[in-house]
Amino acid sequence: MKASRSLSTLGKAIVVLLAFALILSPQCIVAFSRGLHPHRGSFATTSSLASSVISDNETFRQVTKQLSIELNELAECSSILFSYVSKPEREVTVEDVVLACDAVDGSAGGTAATVQADEPFVNRHLSLRQKCHQFGRYQLLVKLLKSDYEAYVKTAEFLSPSRIPRSELPNVQDVTFIVPNKNHEEEPSFNAKQALAGEDGIPLVADCELETMSYNDSPLDKILLSIFRNLVTQYTGGVKSDIRGIDGLVAQGRQYMTMELPEGVTYQDHTIAQHTMVKNTLGGLMTPVLPPFYRIFMSGIVPNLGTEWDGKQIGPWFYAPWLTSLVTPPFFGFLVGPSKPNRRVDGERGGLLVEKCKFLQESGCKGLCLHQCKIPAQEFFRDTLGMDLTVRPNFATQECQWSFGEKPVPPEEDPSFPRGCLVGCESRKLMAGRKNEGLCM
Repeated sequence: MKASRSLSTLGKAIVVLLAFALILSPQCIVAFSRGLHPHRGSFATTSSLASSVISDNETFRQVTKQLSIELNELAECSSILFSYVSKPEREVTVEDVVLACDAVDGSAGGTAATVQADEPFVNRHLSLRQKCHQFGRYQLLVKLLKSDYEAYVKTAEFLSPSRIPRSELPNVQDVTFIVPNKNHEEEPSFNAKQALAGEDGIPLVADCELETMSYNDSPLDKILLSIFRNLVTQYTGGVKSDIRGIDGLVAQGRQYMTMELPEGVTYQDHTIAQHTMVKNTLGGLMTPVLPPFYRIFMSGIVPNLGTEWDGKQIGPWFYAPWLTSLVTPPFFGFLVGPSKPNRRVDGERGGLLVEKCKFLQESGCKGLCLHQCKIPAQEFFRDTLGMDLTVRPNFATQECQWSFGEKPVPPEEDPSFPRGCLVGCESRKLMAGRKNEGLCM
């Protein structure tokens, strides 16, 4: 996304320079026409004509000079971009990223009163040089992410948010979120603090300390949520809620998760039933048309054509993870809120960052997150669509990293996935006294 915005700015700069070039034509035409018709106009005098020609020539020189300045700045910015892009991946160091931060700060435009009059137009109004350095810094971080993940995480934690906004990092999966305290000093979020112990001895997971996000649902979000809730009712055997919006969906999910189980049915059986319910709901939401289309054109699974290749997978195609991350956000917001494409932990395209998950924020329940989102979504993409998917929630920030094309690790084998319930989880309170029915793993 940062790359596309920087290149868009570069494109705008080129348009501006073309506009400067077009300014020259009218001046030349006017001067030329006056030379052809020196006596046009009964009130024109020789002195006024000469003055006009001098004025036109001066304007021509000024425009030509300005155009030369803009073209020179454009060439320098292109050189800046090339220097960042062409730097070998293995040669990128932490010092390079720090120097890029210095370049970004040094090229930042000031106020209208402080910007010099002779500053190129593309910098005064488009901040082109600064955006080129921001683009380059992003590319350096991506290369560091690919070559040395541990160094990338340490660099990101050191520079963000003081030098690099968290939103401008290519991946934040293991980057500790830093929040300012009341004294405006930076301190780690709860994921770096000592956790509280639960009644069973398993440490509880702290609730998110960030401000609650307000979501503005679009008409599409409301339609999709209504369809999704109706499908949930259908596949849970009639579980409903009169509560409106996402809170009603959370109530349905919590009621189904914490329901009294028939004799002989274990909670392990019920977790599988929850996964099946969500996968059926996702399948119904996508309609019978989209999964086969995705399997062929994204996952590279050969359809039944009566050949020896029928059903074999020769993909996913190289563009599939990246394209999936681009088309998902508009149809995803009704459940998780705003999201944007980013990079996976291997530095490749195909990542999607949920900025603050709506479902997790409103439920405050790790069990609902695990059994009615994370696991069934991963299984649905793998079994139905033919592509691996890893879903990594961050309970301290309620961010969630979706990585298309990345093979997931089972929660019980993932050291980054906490074992206990959230401190303020309402589902845990409802399940109090029911033994051997763990919700969160």
